[in-house]
Amino acid sequence: MSLLQPLPRAALVERLREGRRWDVAVIGGGATGLGVALDAAARGFSTVLVEARDFAQGTSSRATKLAHGGVRYLAQGDIGLVREALRERGAMLANAPHLAQRLPLVMPSYRWWETAFYGTGLKAYDALAGSRGIGDTEFLGARRTQQLVPGVQPRGLAGGVRYWDGQFDDARLAVALARTAAARGALVINRIAVTGLLREGGRVHGLRMHDREGGGTIDVQAGCVVNATGIWVDEVRDMDREPGAPPRAPIVAPSQGLHLVVARRFLPGDHAILVPRTGDGRVLFAVPWLGKTILGTTDTPRQHIESEPRPLPEEVEFILREAARYLATPPRRDDVLSAWVGMRPLVRPDDEDGGGTKQISREHTVIVGRSGLVTVTGGKWTTYRAMAEDVLDRAMTRGVLAHRPGGVTERLPLVGAAPGRPLTDPPGEHLYGSEAAALRALPGADRWLWRDGEGGLSEAMVRFAVRHEMARSVEDVLARRCRLLFLDAREAARQAAAVARILGEELGREVDTSEFEALAASYATLP
Repeated sequence: MSLLQPLPRAALVERLREGRRWDVAVIGGGATGLGVALDAAARGFSTVLVEARDFAQGTSSRATKLAHGGVRYLAQGDIGLVREALRERGAMLANAPHLAQRLPLVMPSYRWWETAFYGTGLKAYDALAGSRGIGDTEFLGARRTQQLVPGVQPRGLAGGVRYWDGQFDDARLAVALARTAAARGALVINRIAVTGLLREGGRVHGLRMHDREGGGTIDVQAGCVVNATGIWVDEVRDMDREPGAPPRAPIVAPSQGLHLVVARRFLPGDHAILVPRTGDGRVLFAVPWLGKTILGTTDTPRQHIESEPRPLPEEVEFILREAARYLATPPRRDDVLSAWVGMRPLVRPDDEDGGGTKQISREHTVIVGRSGLVTVTGGKWTTYRAMAEDVLDRAMTRGVLAHRPGGVTERLPLVGAAPGRPLTDPPGEHLYGSEAAALRALPGADRWLWRDGEGGLSEAMVRFAVRHEMARSVEDVLARRCRLLFLDAREAARQAAAVARILGEELGREVDTSEFEALAASYATLP
């Protein structure tokens, strides 16, 4: 499947202004909203999705990059959630092989009983995966553990357990979902902000929007409106109340997760490390990704929602302290190449016990209001497809949508899907899958702005991002079409001017770099 026709934004805005009535209107271009738009379009519903900023600009680009069933949820006894996530892990690996692959993880043991204890649990994890299993759990001795994970702390190492999960590129998968939904007939557009809900007779029947790039107000009629705005769902829900009615009680309990990125030398090889229980009971990962190593994550309750949350000093110290216990060469603050934070839209429990967000279920919630507004929140990237199915099925059950059979996306390849990764692909080009040849046909295919290990950015990639992936700014390119901001913030700042020049040629206007340079500086600076 491919979608290589240019996507001029002006034409998309004009389609929004046509005044047609859509079956489904989705607010929010993160993992869940894009999943809903693709599922709706694949079922044959006329579908529009609007995103106020860029696709996956918030939480959906800031994951640990693991497509997983949730080992921690298994320990908590949440078997149903684990089984669903393992099934969805298999669907992601099958539908986007250019963006998601198997990943071996090792759980090192420093006490005599840990290998048997955790290994038994991971054998149960394999059993829950059933036919969707992607590799067998193995019990390891100390020598074998060091062979597989050369960067592990050897002092006191008693052995380990190796198991398998998935890894993916979250922001690029989001763009692939957007393009696949468009290929199925959906109108998908970024930089369109919803400013209000259109209501009549107590029912929601559309959206009032503002074009953040071209200006002007746009109204869209829709039979079913889906609020999939992640951490912002309460803001949209509050638009859905009668004049004079009190504000709605929030349903989101935001949690902040920090990731630190360091050089691959701290974790050489292709195996990740999982620490199942840190000093405060959390899970810690050290994950190889695109030539670097990701360390994380934290789980810190927050009272206020921010679009660009920053690390807290105690979070930085926690990750570096715990990493030093398990890595032979402990990373220091000066070794951090980029630090980024995502805010999880966890579902607020009815009766909070003050236990922190570690205690809150990671399952998603779908609410169909009296007005017909459908709100979805919670969940995680791995289960985006199942969440989308649930949203549409609930809307049908409540009579907001006409009934149409589901299951249409479980075996639906995403744009760019192609089996395997050609070894001849230069760094970064494997992310384009079956479209790599079209990429290399663009001007500047051999002019590399940056290359490093598994990562790379060419002039052609920037042009491809504008022409086919709806990139509109330097940040869109360097943060989400290419992941350089998340890999090395200082290097991303150095590439901003070159990217802006190419963007300017493609967009026909001058492109400013000051906002991105300020953002990159914040990713490069620890508190």
